Amino acid sequence: MLVDFETLPEESRVWIYQANRSFTEDETNEIKSKLKTFIEAWTAHGKDLQAGFKIVYKRFIVIALNQNLNMATGCSIDASVRFIQELENAYNVDLMDKMNVSFKQGEFIAYKPLVDFKQMAKNKSVSKNTIVFNNLVTNIAEFKENWEVPASESWHSRFVK
Repeated sequence: MLVDFETLPEESRVWIYQANRSFTEDETNEIKSKLKTFIEAWTAHGKDLQAGFKIVYKRFIVIALNQNLNMATGCSIDASVRFIQELENAYNVDLMDKMNVSFKQGEFIAYKPLVDFKQMAKNKSVSKNTIVFNNLVTNIAEFKENWEVPASESWHSRFVK
């Protein structure tokens, strides 16, 4: 059951998929349409899942699920992963690699392998004040408060001094 992302409870679970490139306007519109179709049909053991999504900075797909209504199950999570993999194939984009880091460079969103980010920190190209995207947040409240933060306030802090 598709609902507006903004109407979901703060404790709703989130999954964040970061793309290795920005989506074009056409791709964004197509992906939104596919997300709507997927979420409308998304179930757990035959029960509707109340969920919403947003695409942020033309680069992040955020799916949120109201677990107060119905919990995600292994099968429903597997279905969402298959859906994301289908998007990867359809748009020739990487959405599942967790060993990459996205961060802001001015208004630009940079995407680097973790090893490159570590080297940038060592070279002082990024600092504790660099805005990073903490894709490990688990619910909407954390997403709002702790997703887009200075590196010093995220798991990235171990790399920046």
